[in-house]
This record gives sequence, C-alpha cells and structure tokens, in this order.
Amino acid sequence: MAKKNVKKTKSRIVSAAWKLFYDQGYEDTTIEEIIAESGTSKGSFYHYFEGKDALLGSLSYMFDEKYMELEDELTDEMSACEILLFLNRELFEMIEKSVDIELLGRLFSTQLTTKGQKYLMDYSREYYKLLKRIAVEGKERGELTDEMSVSEIVKYYAMCERGILYDWCLCDGEYSLSEYSSRVMPMFLYKLQK
Repeated sequence: MAKKNVKKTKSRIVSAAWKLFYDQGYEDTTIEEIIAESGTSKGSFYHYFEGKDALLGSLSYMFDEKYMELEDELTDEMSACEILLFLNRELFEMIEKSVDIELLGRLFSTQLTTKGQKYLMDYSREYYKLLKRIAVEGKERGELTDEMSVSEIVKYYAMCERGILYDWCLCDGEYSLSEYSSRVMPMFLYKLQK
C-alpha cells in the first residue's frame, strides 16, 4: 500500500509539472507552482527530484503511465502489430496535445549529454516491459518473425519511435506527429511480421 502511495505522489508531481510546462512554458514554471498544482509538499518534491531540471527525465515516466493506462484497452483479438500501432497512435496523440515540443527536444538533448541515467534507454521502464510482453505473445502466436529475437524487436521498435519523435522535434512540429507516424510505423512493422 505504501508503494502505491509513493507512486501516486510522484505521479501527481510529474503530471502537474508537465501540465504547467505545457500551459506556461518550462522557464516560467516555478517549483512552488508545481508543488501547489500537485497538492504535495516541498519535502515530497525534493524527495523525488533534485530540482526542476530533474523533471525533464520524468517525461518518460509520463509516457509509461500512458502505456499502462492503454493496456486496459487491449484485446485478445488484436495482433501484436495492431497493438503496437494502437499504442503508438495513442501515445503520439497525447504528446501532440500535452507535451511542449521544446521540452521534448530538451529531453533528447539531455539524454545525449548526460553522464547519469538515460531515462529513454532504461529497460526497467514499464514501456520496455510492455513491448517485451507484446513481442513474446506475438512470437508465440506466430505473428512475428523468427529472424529476430524478442530483444531485437523491442530495441528496433523503440528506436523507430524515438526516431520519429526526434525528427518531429527537428522539424519543429511542422506536421502532425500522429498522422506521420500512422504512415511510417506500418512500413516498419511490416518487416516484423512473419
């Protein structure tokens, strides 16, 4: 039970921070505003985060929460590729609507220069666990290629998603992320099918 409360507190802080970053910009958002918006305390904030910059890496945590939320909508009738397309579309639509492109760009740049934890590459994230389950089940049902291991499928899929997001940031969001991805991902997933 205590673990669940810990997760909820951190989640409230992350959600509040990203809402404020989107609404008023990263630079104009203060830690005090994040604490007030999340309904937590200064002690709770600093328990999870060293400062505002530490929240940049939490974007991956927000993505994981979206994936866990979407898991409830998956059905046994969906193939592995249909599931991956669904998850990708829903995540990218959420990003377009609620994540400032400048902050997403900052996340990518911090991941390139950091000596510390690379959140986007953390294979203990819920994102990677879910992708692994989808790949395992897809292979067991004979839907996914035998030419790649589960680990390779997960790695290539995540790499493709990051590439699409990175390109969108480089192009300063001049096109719809979810529409572009809905054209690119099926071409990629075609190579994963048996």
